[in-house]
Parts: sequence; structure tokens; C-alpha cells
Amino acid sequence: MIVQRDTLRSGDTSRVLFICVRNSARSQMAEAFFKKKCGTEFQAESAGLESGLLNLLAIATMKELGIDISGNSTKSVSDVYKSGRLFSYVIAVCDEASAEACPIFPGPVTRLNWNIPDPAALTGTWEEQLEAVRPIRQMISDRVDAFCTQSCHA
Repeated sequence: MIVQRDTLRSGDTSRVLFICVRNSARSQMAEAFFKKKCGTEFQAESAGLESGLLNLLAIATMKELGIDISGNSTKSVSDVYKSGRLFSYVIAVCDEASAEACPIFPGPVTRLNWNIPDPAALTGTWEEQLEAVRPIRQMISDRVDAFCTQSCHA
């Protein structure tokens, strides 16, 4: 089967793909922040090596900021690749500990790696885990802010 590739034409909105291992927390949070902060000049998506269920900690901590990701679905990088969409940037939000498991998205893109801890690795009570996810959420928000400030023309 031949896949027709989209082309990014001058003046088009650039596309950003956030990738991580499961597309359950970090990449979902990054996509949501990106759509809120830099959505007029960029389109954002997220995907993982494997797709699964959204992380309840990510849902809860994003909801604290008024951002509802509970209705999002997870996607695999291979499905996104097979769709033929091209991206200007592919941003891996994997932590160094799982870098070898972080997916690779082929093609001519600008690749960035943001070393973000994995909320799925947290232990403790629900409250302890929530407390530990908040700095991760803030780290993602800060990275998105910096990217948007540098890359958006608004």
C-alpha cells in the first residue's frame, strides 16, 4: 500500500507531535498545554510506542488547571505514521530511564527531547502521587511555554 504524504505548504499551520512510551500522561499533557498556549499557529497531536488508557493522575492534575483531557484517546506512533501526516516538530517527552523505549517517528522533522519523569513510575498513596505529578505537570507547562515563546509568531 502506498501512503500519500501530506505536505506542509508555506503559510500552513505547523504540526507538532509529542511522543512518549504509552501516550497516557506526559504527551497528553504536553498536547493539551500546547493547544491552549500556542494553538493558533500550530496543530498538536500526541502518540506513544503503545496506546492504552489515560493516566488518572494526569487527568486529575490537568483538571486542577481547568483543562479536561478525560475524553482524549491514546494513539500509537505507528498509526499516526501510517496516516501520512507530516510534522514540523517531533518532541519526545520520555525520561532518560526509558529512553530506549521511547518511540521514533521517521521522516524529515526537527526532533527535540524533553527529559520528563514518567508519572506511571510513581508510588505511594493517591495523594502522594498527585503531589508528585504536579511538578511534572509544571515542567511540561514550562517547556511548552518556552517552545511557544521561541517558535510562535504571535
